[in-house]
Amino acid sequence: MAAAIGIGVPALAVPLAHADDLAPDLVVSALPAASPKPGDVYDQSVTITNRGTAPADGVTFRVRLTRGLDFPQHADGCTYSTVADHVRQALCELDTVVRPGATLTTPVRFKALPEALMESVEYGTSPTGAAPGEGFDDSYHRLALTADSTADLVAEGDEAEGAPGSRVTVTATLRNNGPGWILNQESDDQPALMVRIPPGTVAREVPEDCAPFGIDGPTGPSEPGRPKYVCWPVDHTLVVGQSLRYTFVLEIGKTAQDTQGEVTATSVYGIHPAFDKNPANDTALLSVDVPGGGGPGTNTSGGTTTGGTTTGATTTGGTTSGGDTGSGGAGTEGRGNDPHGQSTGTTGTTGTSGSSGTYGSASTTSGTGTGTGGTLAATGSDGMPLLAAAAVGATALGGLVLVAVRRRNTK
Repeated sequence: MAAAIGIGVPALAVPLAHADDLAPDLVVSALPAASPKPGDVYDQSVTITNRGTAPADGVTFRVRLTRGLDFPQHADGCTYSTVADHVRQALCELDTVVRPGATLTTPVRFKALPEALMESVEYGTSPTGAAPGEGFDDSYHRLALTADSTADLVAEGDEAEGAPGSRVTVTATLRNNGPGWILNQESDDQPALMVRIPPGTVAREVPEDCAPFGIDGPTGPSEPGRPKYVCWPVDHTLVVGQSLRYTFVLEIGKTAQDTQGEVTATSVYGIHPAFDKNPANDTALLSVDVPGGGGPGTNTSGGTTTGGTTTGATTTGGTTSGGDTGSGGAGTEGRGNDPHGQSTGTTGTTGTSGSSGTYGSASTTSGTGTGTGGTLAATGSDGMPLLAAAAVGATALGGLVLVAVRRRNTK
């Protein structure tokens, strides 16, 4: 920004006051909103008006920019520095007297960097013209803006192997591929990673930054034993190229087989962020291999019938079909085996002339088995909107459902 100013002729009536009450009262006009593209330069001016009863002898004007913005050039009379959280600051001394009722103008200039996305600009002075503090009032403002750009959130899964009853460690990862960095305190698009625990396992150790997820948002502090978690950075910040890793310790059930959970790049409230235009890499798998388990989602068990033989029934993708039966044979019954509950499919009809019975499928929703036919970076804010969570319907677990087949004898 440049330190050039324009002095206005007093236009306001100066109120009468006692000598002890005389004081300047500077107010600063608001900057217009913008959505610059990376590389664009924002060039606007603000007006400073003294509505007080005494002159302001000199004005200290401050501008602060979040890390996706920068000053296009340095101006005389301004001191430049970087403060907490990579915030760029210009502190400019406007060497002039602003009398009661008078105005002056000063420019505010900044450019959008390649990583610009969610940004904010602080600008102004104090009521007396001294350096501003950290709060906001009529003399010191904040402008939130979103650059015309995107950020690509990526989910990365993991794979582990363990015997039934043992514990394994898996790490779910959220990465920002850019080009924009993320600092979101203005909307519900706060970056997060949704973690669905693989069916047949129980989360025994959970990161502190991960909370149980309910229907449309976090339901409380971190705790083990839940089927679904949402993990996010406390400061809602994710810079370009940064990866956040969340490690879970899972206990494998004693009857578990190979199983898969799911991780999804999303927001804290389970809503796909508007700034992420590439959903293709939003989802990955958390796989737990259990030696001797028969492969993901597959279980084989024999069965017998009267009046004929029955081949073993096989479950693939959570659907169980009865084996071939002889005349008069009865089909087998599929039962979903889930760590958080069981579901029972319908019983097949009696086989006729070698036909086979087809039975209820088993699926898992939010850890509960069901069967068909069965049961700005340290800058503050003036008027930050409250976060409003949008309702999101419960979604099915991404892992394949493990299904066992029990034997029925016909007498």
